[in-house]
Amino acid sequence: MENEMRSIGEMARDSGLGVSALRFYDGAGVLVPARVDPASGYRWYGPEQLDESRVLARLRRAGMPLADIRLVLAGWSGADTDLVRGLLQAHLRRLETGLANARDEFSAVRALLERRENRMTSLRPATVGLTARAPELAEALDAVRFAACTDPELPVLGGVLFDIDGEELRVVATDRYRMAVARVVTAGYGGPRVQVVVPSRLTDAMRALLGDDAAVRLTVDGDRVAVRTEGHEAAGHCLDHDFPDYRRLVRLPAGRRARVDVPAFRHAVETGPVRESEVREPDGAPCDISVLEVVDGVVTVCEDGRDGPDQVAVNRTFLLQALAAAGREELVVEAGAPTAPLAIRRTDTEQAFSILMPVRLHD
Repeated sequence: MENEMRSIGEMARDSGLGVSALRFYDGAGVLVPARVDPASGYRWYGPEQLDESRVLARLRRAGMPLADIRLVLAGWSGADTDLVRGLLQAHLRRLETGLANARDEFSAVRALLERRENRMTSLRPATVGLTARAPELAEALDAVRFAACTDPELPVLGGVLFDIDGEELRVVATDRYRMAVARVVTAGYGGPRVQVVVPSRLTDAMRALLGDDAAVRLTVDGDRVAVRTEGHEAAGHCLDHDFPDYRRLVRLPAGRRARVDVPAFRHAVETGPVRESEVREPDGAPCDISVLEVVDGVVTVCEDGRDGPDQVAVNRTFLLQALAAAGREELVVEAGAPTAPLAIRRTDTEQAFSILMPVRLHD
């Protein structure tokens, strides 16, 4: 029997549940190990628990509440399966009812949206021309480009917003999970506010021209946008979509702030503990989660099992990208409630920042 026992690592590999998830389900009394080493606290699982762990993983992916899963596993090995079948059927009915209700609500929202679209006017003008310094525009594009969406289902987010308001240009990108905003001082235009969404490939072509410390010319003519330097031009058509009102998305309540030395903080994130969540990367793999705590002006990458009310969990890859994109040796990390976005800010301005949506850990 001892030889048939699985370590927690082997159980994680064979079941599809992560090690942190197995620890959680042990603590919740849902899947308790067959044996725990009294000296080391190491968990061991019996052979019959592999099927239970796989059932648990499937039911969690289907969104079944833990209270019901506990009863399913309790009745799994019994001869009478009526309770298990009844719980499965009840959850399936809840899902079907929820989907039907969601369809009704979405239909109502689409109807409201269509009526609203008929009243909206575009912010695109006939012609706009302005100048900016190449290094400033390059820095702004570098600060936001990482957050542009690559999901073909959301083409409206597949570029960078150029928001021209008087003598100020804001560039913005988001893929729903993070958003980055940067500001550029411009000259030569004092007209009404103008917005265009520049496709990511065209944004990259524009960035490639911005090598020298010289003035560049940005023009918008209908649905065409261009950046000109001395002897070179990158031009193309804007996306035929209106960008969401990003200003509503960045109105965050004040949180706890800490200045961080970026190289040291990056090293702490790269080498620090990670946890698993139910969120998946685009390739389907579980994403690594860093859990941060900002207390008394200090940011800590928290160990697994150390939980507190001031923690926020974020996608580690996104966090590292935000730190790199800011291009600074020192930044400000701001965290509010665990359900509020994490903000990465520059120390010299409130106009350039990125925000990362929090990730829900296992329950």
